[in-house]
Amino acid sequence: MGRLAPRPLLLALLSLALCRGRVVRVPTGTLVRVVGTELVIPCNVSDYDGPSEQNFDWSFSSLGSSFVELASTWEVGFPAQLYQERLQRGEILLRRTANDAVELHIKNVQPSDQGHYKCSTPSTDATVQGNYEDTVQVKVLADSLHVGPSARPPPSLSLREGEPFELRCTAASASPLHTHLALMWELHRGPARRNVLALTHEGRFHPGLGYEQRYHSGDVRLDTVGSDAYRLSVSRALSADQGSYRCIVSEWIAEQGNWQEIQEKAVEVATVVIQPTVLRAAVPKNVSVAEGKELDLTCNITTDRADDVWPEVTWFFSRTPDSTLPGSRVLARLDRDSLVHSSPHIALSHVDARSYHLLVRDVSKENSGYYFCHVSLWAPGHNRSWHKVAEAVSSPAGVGVTWLEPDYQVYLNASKVPGFADDPTELACRVVDTKSGEANVRFTVSWYYRMNRRSDDVVTSELLAIMDGDWTLKYGERSRQRAQDGDFIFSKEHTDTFNFRIQRTTEEDRGNYYCVVSAWTKQRNNSWVKSKDVFSKPINIFWALEDSVLVVKARQPKPFFAAGNTFEMTCKVSSKNIKSPRYSVLITAEKPVGDLSSPNETKYIISLDQDSVVKLENWTDASRVDGVVLEKVQEDEFRYRMYQTQVSDAGLYRCMVTAWSPVRGSLWREAATSLSNPIEIDFQTSGPIFNASVHSDTPSVIRGDLIKLFCIITVEGAALDPDDMAFDVSWFAVHSFGLDKAPVLLSSLDRKGIVTTSRRDWKSDLSLERVSVLEFLLQVHGSEDQDFGNYYCSVTPWVKSPTGSWQKETEIHSKPVFITVKMDVLNAFKYPLLIGVGLSTVIGLLSCLIGYCSSHWCCKKEVQETRRERRRLMSMEMD
Repeated sequence: MGRLAPRPLLLALLSLALCRGRVVRVPTGTLVRVVGTELVIPCNVSDYDGPSEQNFDWSFSSLGSSFVELASTWEVGFPAQLYQERLQRGEILLRRTANDAVELHIKNVQPSDQGHYKCSTPSTDATVQGNYEDTVQVKVLADSLHVGPSARPPPSLSLREGEPFELRCTAASASPLHTHLALMWELHRGPARRNVLALTHEGRFHPGLGYEQRYHSGDVRLDTVGSDAYRLSVSRALSADQGSYRCIVSEWIAEQGNWQEIQEKAVEVATVVIQPTVLRAAVPKNVSVAEGKELDLTCNITTDRADDVWPEVTWFFSRTPDSTLPGSRVLARLDRDSLVHSSPHIALSHVDARSYHLLVRDVSKENSGYYFCHVSLWAPGHNRSWHKVAEAVSSPAGVGVTWLEPDYQVYLNASKVPGFADDPTELACRVVDTKSGEANVRFTVSWYYRMNRRSDDVVTSELLAIMDGDWTLKYGERSRQRAQDGDFIFSKEHTDTFNFRIQRTTEEDRGNYYCVVSAWTKQRNNSWVKSKDVFSKPINIFWALEDSVLVVKARQPKPFFAAGNTFEMTCKVSSKNIKSPRYSVLITAEKPVGDLSSPNETKYIISLDQDSVVKLENWTDASRVDGVVLEKVQEDEFRYRMYQTQVSDAGLYRCMVTAWSPVRGSLWREAATSLSNPIEIDFQTSGPIFNASVHSDTPSVIRGDLIKLFCIITVEGAALDPDDMAFDVSWFAVHSFGLDKAPVLLSSLDRKGIVTTSRRDWKSDLSLERVSVLEFLLQVHGSEDQDFGNYYCSVTPWVKSPTGSWQKETEIHSKPVFITVKMDVLNAFKYPLLIGVGLSTVIGLLSCLIGYCSSHWCCKKEVQETRRERRRLMSMEMD
């Protein structure tokens, strides 16, 4: 184990660490500068965190002399008189870089500036802690660096792209110290500057940005010639090499392991001008060739370059004269190694170094278009690399292929024209006057639609379908969905006939239709090329749009009849602008004007649809299910009959007729709906008048008591035999203090004596009986609190007519009677009191029993001991 340091030494070291103050720092070692250059010495204060700027004083001492005040940041009169003039001229100045840092600048350094420079800062601390000054030594050397171009004035070199050039710069130093030189070639092109190639003071080469590949390939080199010459060699000049070249030389010295740049000089060496290579390509402008022949095109090249470049020739084909379009197709190419790349039907050759021939065999119509010749000149570089010197594109050569067009005509006619919406439309496009010799021609069709507009409106045609040369049919946006649904049908029945059928023509389909028949010619490679288009004349599909009209007239053959007779009503229908109509009929009934028993209520009785299917709608009279009949007399006439009419059947009767048009076979579309005039059934009778009232002897009862309610019917007018009267009686209750809730059906008794009672959620029971001919009794047994409310009865009288049939009279309602159900207080509290007394008695007896047992068993020992002590006291008294 090592020995521990003595405790006083540890305390001293700790005190020094805690109490260290600020430290002033300048560069370490010796600074070397050359006469005429600029000297910059930075000085900063570490561990300074004050908010204000720190003050600095600079002093100078030549070798062996004392320090003289040089400059200060806070005291104007600090500098010595020797340096006042240089400070005023700005040759010596202080530049603050931060609150705790400053730089001393001495421009145009002189030999007298060699010596020691001290940077100090005044102390404002209460105790001096740290180092408040630092010193650096500066050596001043004579300017012994000589830099110059190889020739004066700097020459101007004019070169062609691809040619080599060299630039030389001389640099030498006679410094007594051991210095190193660094050199860099710089290219100026306007305001831009680029580093070409540099040789560092450590002897390393660094190519500039963009010159790395050329340096590694040996295209750009930096060599030394003799002892003081540096040569920049470029084996093949590029257009980017144009500009002014400078040679920048810097001198470096190593002091205490660190390199210092002591001076830098630059000189203009030469201006390089790169002349562009002249290159032109020319082809014939317009060429016409017959179908099946050979097409021969020549590309002539003109250039000012000799044999140091290699051409690359490419032939392009385009449908348009613009060679920059991406749709241009490469036909053939001769690369810089003189290898030809082409197809079997196309050949590329060159007669001499400046003429290149394109030969297309067996031309067809698809060879019509524009041909371009693209030429590139390549120059070889180092390591088998290539550089493109120039390129050119010829003007287009328009080539037209002549052939015999097929001769034919196209006619379009309409075999089916719609007269209404949903009617079919069929168009036939025929090719006529074709020559029998055209065996290598096939025909395809395209269908177009154009909307009807005014003569001054511009309307574009919409594509419905188009057929390619391989019989592939493609749909347009307008027809795609309907063609997939089968509504649009495109077909070809014969070689020269194309059909278009619309299964269901709509109003949007009205307009002009025309077809375009295209002739396709078979090529020698068995492909098909479109050679001609012939348009047909348009056909206008149109029908006038008029509103559908539907009129229904109802009449009554027998205007006057009595109750019990048969009611008959006929409805005659007429329509206009409806295609092939069929009718559905619905018989409706309304209460006559003035009848407020059920206002604004329309009752649907019976219906007959367009397929003659009869259906009972809201006819609920079970005894007269067969009492209503609706039948079709003719296509436009319907008859409604109601047998054994009742007085309750009085009202207004109408026929609601709907016209239907056929759509695609068995489907139907609603075209129009109309309502007939009303036919009224009005029974003018002087029969009896019935009234109903409710009476109760117990409007207020105690819960559990019996509630009795009497429905009493009175008859006014003509006297009737009791056997000629019958009644349907129903009892209703509204369980609230008002009549704001919906009534609840309690029980009903029909005219045949059948009683129906509704189910309820509480325990009270209901009974309904007929007390006399005109009195009906409703009893509520074991009434509950929920049985309170308003009670009323509804009576439907039935009267026997002289013909022996029963007539249903109008339903009548009595006024309500309010029933109150009270609670019996004694009975309500009787059982809770008995239960409470019983439980209290049981709990008291149980408490006495527990106390007795506790005293008898738990305290028995303590009582005996007390008695023994008492006996002892008594014996003592006796003694």
